[in-house]
This record gives sequence, structure tokens and C-alpha cells, in this order.
Amino acid sequence: MAKSTHAERVLIGRLGAYVLHSRYDSRDLIRPARQAFESKFEREVDPDGLLDPEERARRADMARNAHFTRLALASAKARRKRQVSAK
Repeated sequence: MAKSTHAERVLIGRLGAYVLHSRYDSRDLIRPARQAFESKFEREVDPDGLLDPEERARRADMARNAHFTRLALASAKARRKRQVSAK
């Protein structure tokens, strides 16, 4: 049996994704991952579970904002570095 090429593997993967999303709601597919991601921030700000739920949610929201701001900062630095090295 012949090995598949990279292009064929890409098409096979794309086909699988189209079939999956034609059969199921995307929101249902990612719900467990989203819940795990969100709970990560709650555990980070309240590892012992002592905070009031509203306060834990507020702090988790701030921790999530900080996480994405760190990513944006790293991205901006990487873009600037690429621009400088391209000159």
C-alpha cells in the first residue's frame, strides 16, 4: 500500500472535520474543553475553594484577562522581532 502524501493527509483531516461538524453542534463538541479551561483559572485563584463563588468568578475573569494579555504581549514582541530581523 502506497504512503499518503502530506496533501492527501490534509484532505483526509479536512474531510473528517467536515463530517464531524455536519453531525454535531460545534458548541457541544468543545464544551468539555472550554469548561476545563475556565476551571483552570478558578483553581489558580482559589486553590482551596475558600472564596465566595462571585469573588472566585471575578478573580478568575481577571486571571483569564491577564493570561490573554500576556499572550498578546508575547505576540507583539515576536512581530517586532521579525520586522527588525527582516530589514
